[in-house]
Amino acid sequence: MNSNFPDPNVPKAVVSRLSLYLRELQQLLRVGNDTISSSKLGRRLGVTDTQVRKDFAYFGQFGYPGIGYRCEELIEQIRKILGTDRTWPVALVGCGNLGQALLGYRGFGKQGFKVDAAFDIDPQIVGESYEGLKVQHLQHLPAVAEAHDIKLAILAVPASAANQAVDVLVQAGITGILNFAPVTLNLPKAISVVGVDLAMELEQLAFAVVKQVNK
Repeated sequence: MNSNFPDPNVPKAVVSRLSLYLRELQQLLRVGNDTISSSKLGRRLGVTDTQVRKDFAYFGQFGYPGIGYRCEELIEQIRKILGTDRTWPVALVGCGNLGQALLGYRGFGKQGFKVDAAFDIDPQIVGESYEGLKVQHLQHLPAVAEAHDIKLAILAVPASAANQAVDVLVQAGITGILNFAPVTLNLPKAISVVGVDLAMELEQLAFAVVKQVNK
C-alpha cells in the first residue's frame, strides 16, 4: 500500500465520497468482512468500480491484486487523508434546542471529533450544563480556543445572531466552521465553511418525491 500527500486540487465530490467509503468500510469491518473489491464497494454506494479506483488514485495505491482492499488498512489511510486519525477539539456556538441535540450526538466521538466547549449569549442558557459541558458566554471563546487549541466550530445559532458569532469565531482563530445557521456567512478565504440547511435538504427531498409522483 502506497499513499501520497493529497493533491490540493482534489474535487470536493471525491472528498465527500471518501467519507461515504469510510462509513461503508467501518460497517463491513464490524460485520466481519476483512476485504472488499472495488466493484462490490462501488455497488454498495451506487458508483462504478472505475469511479472507486479513480477516487483512491488521487491519494495513492491502496488495493492488492487478487484481494481488493483490506478494510482495516484502507480505513486507516482514509482517516489519515481526511485528518481524522487524531481527535479534533470542537467549539459549539449556540446551545438552544439544536445545539443541545448536537451535544448529545455520539457520532462525533466515533469519527474523531470532541466538543470541548459550548457557548451562548442567552443569560438563561449561559451557566447551564448539557451532556456534562457547562455553557460559557460567547465572549470567552477566544481565550478557550487558544487554551484548548480549537480550530473547528459548530455554529448553531439563529440567522439574526450569526454575524455576531462569526466575528468572535474569526477573532478566536477558528479556521473551519460547520454552519447550521440558515444564512450565508461572509468570511475570510482562509476559513473553510460547510453549510447544513436542514430545511433546504427537506425541500430537495420534497422535490424528488413530487417528481416521482408526477411521472
